[in-house]
Amino acid sequence: MPDFDPARSARHVIATEVEGLEALHASIGEAFSETVNRLRELTGRVICAGVGKSGHVARKIAATLASTGTPAYYVHPTEASHGDLGMIGEGDAVLALSKSGETKELGDLIAYCRRFGVPLIAMTAKPDSTLARAGDYLLAIPDAPEACGETRAPTTSTTLMMALGDAVAVALLESRGFTASDFKTFHPGGALGAALASVGDIMHAGDAVPVISQDAAMSDVLIEMSSKSFGCIGLLESDGRLAGIITDGDLRRHMGADLVNRPAHEIMTRNPRTGRAEMLAADALRQMTAGDIKISQLFIVDDGNRPVGILHLHDLLRVGLS
Repeated sequence: MPDFDPARSARHVIATEVEGLEALHASIGEAFSETVNRLRELTGRVICAGVGKSGHVARKIAATLASTGTPAYYVHPTEASHGDLGMIGEGDAVLALSKSGETKELGDLIAYCRRFGVPLIAMTAKPDSTLARAGDYLLAIPDAPEACGETRAPTTSTTLMMALGDAVAVALLESRGFTASDFKTFHPGGALGAALASVGDIMHAGDAVPVISQDAAMSDVLIEMSSKSFGCIGLLESDGRLAGIITDGDLRRHMGADLVNRPAHEIMTRNPRTGRAEMLAADALRQMTAGDIKISQLFIVDDGNRPVGILHLHDLLRVGLS
């Protein structure tokens, strides 16, 4: 195919799916709100089900719901017909995905919902389909052209289902006031867990924090700096508030024969950047690397500007942030 242009093909696929997403955007209304409100009332879990590509999307929706505070899991419709219907309990709801709404493997699942009064949410492109008619709630996707026009392989339709599932998850998240701290509970590992860790989780505290009076002699400052190995020290006012800091860079800039005899406050940098223990590690990293001057250490202070910890750039790298 000498005239085939891969980039043109890609643009066509993306443009086709964008048109579908725009149609989905325009269609969101009362039915969506009713569905989300019903899901908020659940005392159990959201059971997501689908076959083929819709099944893969259902798995992803279940994972997204579970990670954002809505208990959910995936059940394969065929396995449901062979015993897994017993996994659906009181207080649960079923979210069934099928573009055509006529997926025969969903039959037993639909019948089970009708028999035992389990709320059934239908996600389909066919409002008059068997699935849609059986559903208590309808999450309709536009019956838009698939991006793979020749074979009609699921492309646009799965993108729309994925987006609609994300919309449900985020709407539920926002309606419950789900926070980054809550999110972290479900994502303790990897880069995402690191980004959501609080500074208090990873900072050095207690006797590990290098601090000394701002009136101390530089000879004592150097001993304390060397013993704590952070490359800096915090200088305190008489009431324990942070007055300033001295870093290795400050020492180099003031190097001289009389350095060890000078009081620390003559050398210190006043009004240093500080952080709070409750801030996210990712926010601390941005604070340390923002602007023209990058810093490697960040003193963590309380409401009274008293040091409670210290965070080094290496601590952030150690937990996976960079």
